[in-house]
Amino acid sequence: MDYSPKEIVAELDKYIIGQEDAKRAVAVALRNRYRRSRLPKELRDEITPKNIIMKGPTGVGKTEIARRLAKLVNAPFIKIEATKYTEVGYVGRDVESMIRDLVEVSVRMVKDEKLHEIEQKIKPIVEERLLSALFTAKLAEKGDISDLEFRNKLKAELNEGKLEDSIIEIEILEAPKAFGMVGGVGEINLGDMFEGLFPQKKVRRKMSVKHARDILFAEESDKRIDTENVNTEAIRRAEEDGIIFIDEMDKIVGKAASGSGPDVSREGVQRDILPIVEGSTVATKYGNIKTDFILFIAAGAFHVSKIEDMIPELQGRFPIRVDLKNLTKKEFKKILTQPKNAITKQYSSLLAVDNINLIFEDDALDEIAETAESENETSENIGARRLHTIMEALTEDISFNASGKHPMLDVKIDRAYVQKVFKENKLKYDLKKYVL
Repeated sequence: MDYSPKEIVAELDKYIIGQEDAKRAVAVALRNRYRRSRLPKELRDEITPKNIIMKGPTGVGKTEIARRLAKLVNAPFIKIEATKYTEVGYVGRDVESMIRDLVEVSVRMVKDEKLHEIEQKIKPIVEERLLSALFTAKLAEKGDISDLEFRNKLKAELNEGKLEDSIIEIEILEAPKAFGMVGGVGEINLGDMFEGLFPQKKVRRKMSVKHARDILFAEESDKRIDTENVNTEAIRRAEEDGIIFIDEMDKIVGKAASGSGPDVSREGVQRDILPIVEGSTVATKYGNIKTDFILFIAAGAFHVSKIEDMIPELQGRFPIRVDLKNLTKKEFKKILTQPKNAITKQYSSLLAVDNINLIFEDDALDEIAETAESENETSENIGARRLHTIMEALTEDISFNASGKHPMLDVKIDRAYVQKVFKENKLKYDLKKYVL
């Protein structure tokens, strides 16, 4: 995908309001990846991604920017929390697991693409196997018609979706059992370990047509997809296109003060992350992967600690720093209506299922935006997530009373309605009960 930086920002604008500096930074970083891919190999190997660290309160768009960026170019992407890792020697996940998780995502992406390519070839084969099983299961219903006519009748009903819940018996490959390791850190799949040494066992199972179709499709696709090629392509894609978003970076940054409690391993986690970000080789069950060209985007609120409190070596690996701004009433109003997945559109679509046509007046949007800004200033600042809190309170009675048993009904929400719900300092309901 050869999007220009301006085109990348334009795509991000469809889902994220404001935060222009952050959008520009990630757009340039992504474009530089494309530029690097067009260079000779000798020069390409010398150019590494310029990692980004974002500073800003929760709910202002840090994660969404990274997620939408990866989706835009179909890049392998994972979001992880730095707090779930512990220093080597302590019980917990090691930092290399983030790379293994990225490879898993990449393998799944490549496999899905291969499945899509051969889907049309597999469908007739699966249909034939289902028809054979249905023919046997429903033989008692055949009557006086010929076998061919009965089979054609079943085929028509199968294509119309009338037989999805019918029970059939099919022969399938027995799935190998997986056994958990100590502490549940991972799994050993004995079937994978001894694959090729023993033939796979076939068993007969009774199940619905719907369930059988999924199993047979997976079985037939496994015969036609070259696993080695999938793994090789997945490793390459993770190495060259992978994006890892490390959230809550500020939680592993602390000034060494007491030397006891949770602070003991904070700097240790940073030191463990350092070689991954610098560039190292990590062993996975699909093969070794180099982390040199993976794009890392770190983020945190940095209320208590500062970016400068990170160990200097790690700071140097995040040369691009972006400050994300607090959301104001103006941005809140845009968030309510402008994005493709705007929250008002979500609630309107949900209630339309129960024949409620939810209409938000412009003055209601102003009042909601003002309430969100006020609440974030006077209590905990949770950014755009405050809008979910407010919208839940606003639509609670409407959602509870909607049943879908009446004709389509117009329900208008205006400023007066919003003020009525949030009378007495705009907190008729305790908004905190909606915050998880």
